[in-house]
Amino acid sequence: MKLPGTAVLLVLFSGCVTAQGSGGSGPAPSPGSRPATKKELPWLKVPGGQLKTTLYYGPWQCRREFMTGCQKECVQQGYQLMGCMWLVDIKLDWEGRLIALPIPVAGGSRYAVYHCCCNYPVLPKVKKEAERKRWDNIRDTFREKWSKKFGDWPTENGPSWPGHHIRDLWHGGDPVDPNNIIPAQPDVHKVFNDQYPVCYDGKAPWNTAGVDLPYTDN
Repeated sequence: MKLPGTAVLLVLFSGCVTAQGSGGSGPAPSPGSRPATKKELPWLKVPGGQLKTTLYYGPWQCRREFMTGCQKECVQQGYQLMGCMWLVDIKLDWEGRLIALPIPVAGGSRYAVYHCCCNYPVLPKVKKEAERKRWDNIRDTFREKWSKKFGDWPTENGPSWPGHHIRDLWHGGDPVDPNNIIPAQPDVHKVFNDQYPVCYDGKAPWNTAGVDLPYTDN
């Protein structure tokens, strides 16, 4: 799944905009949902107002529509779907003023990032290491550019969070495509890395669909 290319446009055109202070209800969690690993980034100045990014981390089983989308994606590439992992939800909140109607407004949008575990061939180790070096060479620059779009790249007691490749390098993921990289809290990143092989092996729970919203916001 690709990340939103322009955060402000995503908020204004795929989310809902309401008069500031009027409030609004978010999606209702499914029964049995648990609190997500949450990271709220500082407000970021953007044209017309300010933007705040909040990250909610799984992984969770993909909802049915994500599984269906992955099935089509794998087949279109000539592969078979083995599983699907819902990695993170990116929530964007915007506050500002409309130019045509100068009153305070607020808007929001939520964007799911999931990974389709198609039965991609595995790269040879030498090739994979070469791809890893490509990522190492642009890592700092990438974090700076990401921070300008979404807010400061998260850190943990000083060191920056790892960058997680949504389609991993072992299975042909692009190491420098900004749409293939998300920040991942270190403990969550370890879970991702541990569970990717399970997903590619077509094993539970990633080979079956889960609920529509498996987590709560707090």
